[in-house]
Amino acid sequence: MNLLFIGDVVGSPGRDMVKEYLPKLKEKYRPHFTIINGENAAGGKGITEKIYREFLGCGAQAITLGNHTWDNKEIFEFIDQAKNMVRPANFPEGTPGRGLAFFKVNELEIAVINLQGRTFMAPLDCPFRKADELVEIARERTPFIFVDFHAEVTSEKQAMGWYLDGRVSAVIGTHTHVQTADSRVLPGGTGYLSDVGMTGPYDGILGVEKELVLKRFLTSLPVRFEVPKTGRNQLSAIYIELDRKNGFSKKLERILINDDQPWYS
Repeated sequence: MNLLFIGDVVGSPGRDMVKEYLPKLKEKYRPHFTIINGENAAGGKGITEKIYREFLGCGAQAITLGNHTWDNKEIFEFIDQAKNMVRPANFPEGTPGRGLAFFKVNELEIAVINLQGRTFMAPLDCPFRKADELVEIARERTPFIFVDFHAEVTSEKQAMGWYLDGRVSAVIGTHTHVQTADSRVLPGGTGYLSDVGMTGPYDGILGVEKELVLKRFLTSLPVRFEVPKTGRNQLSAIYIELDRKNGFSKKLERILINDDQPWYS
């Protein structure tokens, strides 16, 4: 069971990179299952049904979300019917959508869990206690369990990695949009990376027009952030090889495609 996970897709530049490079990545790595974090896919805030279906059409089998899940109001019209979409499981009870989903991969099954951190973020339910609950449910059906932990600080992400070590296949961080260099297999067999990075504008700041971000820092005035429509782009992802017998990680390979890290097929 080999996985490919593409990090936070930002706006149309990110979607264009997925369309261009996902087929090439699939040809090179031959993943059995592909996941995309799409919480910023619609203009940098939220996701639409059209974009959700575009990702599936490009070859993704699961779409995870994060703190921008509800930014595009259209999501309320389709999230409950979107069987391949997984939003943070520790949102309050009664929230639309689901935080755990199971997917058939030939004769095997994989569970995808999405959780959101609380440090410097919204005060949601405890992601660690929710992880306990969902991992127990998932392990009754499959040893292949992937966790997208959408969190701000590396300490909280590392804590989740160690907390779930030996219980899930991989804990991969999202949200901060900068790929980290700490991919590893923890002693219990869980693959870990603090942040997979973002897919979208390369010359912006975290996917936003850099001039707008600089203005915010220089003036402290409110600024409406916008995703650049032109310019260079990047793609960030991670490839994970899982042991077919026990579901644990054997190998992680970070993928970063931009003008300074060109693609070689």
